[in-house]
Amino acid sequence: MHFRIQLFCFFALFFIGSSAFAQNLEFGLIGGGAGYMGDLNQNKPLKISGISAGANVKVNFDPYWTLGLHYMHGKIKADDRESENAQFRERGLNFKSNLNEFSLQLDFNFFEYFAGGGTKNFTPYLFAGIGGVWFNPIGKYDIPSNPGEKEYQLRFYRTEGQKEAYGNSAVTVPYGVGFKVRLKDNWGLFTQIGYRTAYTDYLDDVSGKYPMADYTANDPADLRLIRQHLSGFPNADPSLPVTNLYGTQRGDLRKRDTYMFVGIGISYTFVSQKCYTF
Repeated sequence: MHFRIQLFCFFALFFIGSSAFAQNLEFGLIGGGAGYMGDLNQNKPLKISGISAGANVKVNFDPYWTLGLHYMHGKIKADDRESENAQFRERGLNFKSNLNEFSLQLDFNFFEYFAGGGTKNFTPYLFAGIGGVWFNPIGKYDIPSNPGEKEYQLRFYRTEGQKEAYGNSAVTVPYGVGFKVRLKDNWGLFTQIGYRTAYTDYLDDVSGKYPMADYTANDPADLRLIRQHLSGFPNADPSLPVTNLYGTQRGDLRKRDTYMFVGIGISYTFVSQKCYTF
């Protein structure tokens, strides 16, 4: 809750501060793909697993520097059963998650570019910032004790033996590169690829180790079988997990998951006649 309040206050300051630059505001829409790197995809940073879409409002300070408030929605997923790694296929985990991200990002244009003016009609640019992301990993399994393929909100099953469910929000650090082109008058076209370092290792519900042998001791029988299966013990009968996995590494050793948005967008800039002198 504190994280959400702090994030709201942070973005509120942006709107208050941007009022002085109301005639230099830029509005944009973007669509494309989303990807993820973590415990179920450890070495394919360009793999796209879902769609993404978003919107932004930016304040153009000058032709080089822009500060923007961004919202992005994306879908990510991964499935061990489709992995090239035999050990992953044996583990048999899967997840999907919607991502909802708000961020404050600073753009730097390499050339003197501005949709309403400037000496260049295009520019490459860099961006970086800070924000927050909300996520909810869901697994889809056909479990013998609960027949039929069903979806499970994984964080509530404490699949690594946690005492309580982990939170579904995290601080995120976006960074990436892009390219902008002026189309006509105040219209612009842009494309970008950006990665996000999330300050959580649970975008995919996998972080540390397999739970210990007694982690389901107090569960009802049906819940115990479900939790053992969702934990990824590779056994046809989830009530008889492989004992030598208890307490061993379940995911990789990296402590933060990463996700990615790539896309193409269009923008419109409101320009004051007194805006910039070129």
